[in-house]
Amino acid sequence: MTSSGPLAGIRILEVGVMLAGPYATMMLADLGAEVIKIEPPGGEISRQVSASYFASLNRNKQSVVLDLRSDQGRARLGELVANSHALLVNMKPSAIKRLGLTYDSLKEFNERIVCVAMTGFGLDGGDDPAFDYVIQAATGVAAMTGDPDGPPTLPGYSSADNSTGLTAALGLLAQIVSGRGGQVDVSLQDVMLSQLNYRAAAFLNDGIEPQRYPNGAHSYYVPAQLFPTADGYLALFITHDAFWAAFAAEAGIEGYPTMAERAAHRDEVLAVVNAALATDSAVGWQQRLGRLGIPVAAVRTLPEALAATPQAVVTAGTYRLVACPVKIAGYEPQYRPAPRLDEHAGAPAHSS
Repeated sequence: MTSSGPLAGIRILEVGVMLAGPYATMMLADLGAEVIKIEPPGGEISRQVSASYFASLNRNKQSVVLDLRSDQGRARLGELVANSHALLVNMKPSAIKRLGLTYDSLKEFNERIVCVAMTGFGLDGGDDPAFDYVIQAATGVAAMTGDPDGPPTLPGYSSADNSTGLTAALGLLAQIVSGRGGQVDVSLQDVMLSQLNYRAAAFLNDGIEPQRYPNGAHSYYVPAQLFPTADGYLALFITHDAFWAAFAAEAGIEGYPTMAERAAHRDEVLAVVNAALATDSAVGWQQRLGRLGIPVAAVRTLPEALAATPQAVVTAGTYRLVACPVKIAGYEPQYRPAPRLDEHAGAPAHSS
């Protein structure tokens, strides 16, 4: 294994709040970047949520407390910027500008600094509150999720924040690779609209408005949804005719050999599939269909999923956390615990 990650030698400053910004920089830190978390006096607010919450988003970082509203804090920030590759911040636009965390404000210290602003609606998009659930509601995600006879539904995790964090990390790295400093602007609204790709294209080009189907059914593929079984729920995802042929043979179903036929007779197909799946448990079907290469999984709880994938759990200090999802041949991240507040106050401004 190599001793340093692919981003070794890259220094990133983070003025991050709660989830989206800290998640972005944690991914970069896991890959070897030096990440300095700049916290206000009293600490970043997510320290107040819970110790495990903060640990899950801030491992492998350093902590330096700066009051960016003071002349001394501003001067110290300039010293850090002078010897860093990027600064990432997630706050409302007015705060980002007021604290001088844009490229226009920081280029005097380093013309090649990459400044990434993560906001709800863009750096010039105003200060309307833009929390994860609000963005999911505003972009149509909630309206297309859930049972058609029930209320709009939100996923069980912060999909907008996490997705925006990953997108911001991509934008940050892209601008560093370009060799030019500059402003990178990433908004939760833009990211979530982008992730609606084929749904948005179907409406924009074909006039097809999204529909909600029972059990999370896919809009194109049939059968592709959750199904009740004799014991538990099963996710079955039949995307092409070869999968259907193998499934139908195992389940004793006849007919509907093509994707077009199955889509045209959705209700009929779902009725026969439901009847077949009711004869065995979700785990039983997973074993039977998995052997045939069919995309299938019994629905697990999070504890069950973690127990089934122990390789995805790592230890950082005293905390057990989910590992970095990016695996690079020859490199194994060393997971250091999230820093204590201002733990690295005496760290030099130059790269170590």
